[in-house]
Amino acid sequence: MSYAHKPQLHAAHRANFLSSLGKDAALFFGAAHHLRNGDAEFTYRQSSDVLYLSGWEDPEVVLLFRPESDHPFVMFVQPRDPARETWTGRRKGPEGAMTEYGADMAWPIAELEHRLPSLLQGYRVLHYRFAENAEHDRLLSRCIARARRQARVNGLDVPDTFVDPSRNLHALRLIKSQEEIDILRIASKITGEAHKAAMSQTAPGVYEYELEAIINGTFRRRGGSGPGYTTIVGGGDNATILHYIKNKSPLNSNELVCVDAGCEYGWYTADVTRTWPVNGTFNPHQRALYEVVLLALTEATRVATVGNTFEHIHDVATKVLTEGMVELGLLKGDVDILIETGAHKKYYMHRTSHWLGLDVHDVGRYVEAGASVNLLPGMVLTIEPGLYISADDESVPEHYRGI
Repeated sequence: MSYAHKPQLHAAHRANFLSSLGKDAALFFGAAHHLRNGDAEFTYRQSSDVLYLSGWEDPEVVLLFRPESDHPFVMFVQPRDPARETWTGRRKGPEGAMTEYGADMAWPIAELEHRLPSLLQGYRVLHYRFAENAEHDRLLSRCIARARRQARVNGLDVPDTFVDPSRNLHALRLIKSQEEIDILRIASKITGEAHKAAMSQTAPGVYEYELEAIINGTFRRRGGSGPGYTTIVGGGDNATILHYIKNKSPLNSNELVCVDAGCEYGWYTADVTRTWPVNGTFNPHQRALYEVVLLALTEATRVATVGNTFEHIHDVATKVLTEGMVELGLLKGDVDILIETGAHKKYYMHRTSHWLGLDVHDVGRYVEAGASVNLLPGMVLTIEPGLYISADDESVPEHYRGI
């Protein structure tokens, strides 16, 4: 299984985005390289917005959208350069941007500042995210200033109003097409295989990083680009640290191990968290807690339907978990009052869901006009209730501590 570039998918995304712009223009810069140490760079991952609109994976890219023009989709990209390609890999160049990625016009990235002033003329509104990259902001400011000077002669409009492009684009990204959902299903299937592979190799004395290696290796072996976020493997009390990523401790018998890992496939990521016993068998207290969380998952999934609200999923999960905490003696008091006062947050401190897509915490609003958003067809979200009881929490029975 391997992922192939899907130009028709990105062309559909561009058409929807161009339609949403009306008479406005939009400008996107690709993600920058970041040094890991010395002159070694982190593995490059393109901006999700750029991937969504073009599928272009390489650095040094700019996308310009100009509705109602003869060339509505313009790209600036790395040029072909045999000397550089020997070191850093083959490039598509401006020619590939047009023939393979659907650009109406494409130029080398070095020509951006020279050509952009003219390309922006005729538009009063530009969708561009200021304050994300100071160097890009300065370049655009210089181009706008040059366009204004040119406008004195040709009389064309120059952008004087700027809008965050996420207002339009992220609303589109929130609703997935069937093709996007199919990609996410593949990512999820691979993720399930990776979790099962890790389960099969779990035993006392195995190190957390060994399970991490099995999981990440499965992602790559099955055609994914790797983990969509840093894989979390926490044994024992490490599992009560929500974003524990050191993954360097041995697993001990009679403890549980929590794995939070998702495969990125076709640049879309899954997100799955599961907890299982290191020695293969839950003890009665571990099982009791597990079954409370499992019931919360089941009930929250049941109400994740079109017409319900995003917040309703969290409310259902929270109530089930709080009822379970009272029944098991973790909390005392009336369930509704415990939730109202936030007492449940001692053991359940995060939200139940988040959007999922090109990013593990994908774009899209959760609240609109002061109310939780209604769930619509094509929205993809996680459902991940949990309970976290620190090993040093002396307010609970000892057999629950460190789970």
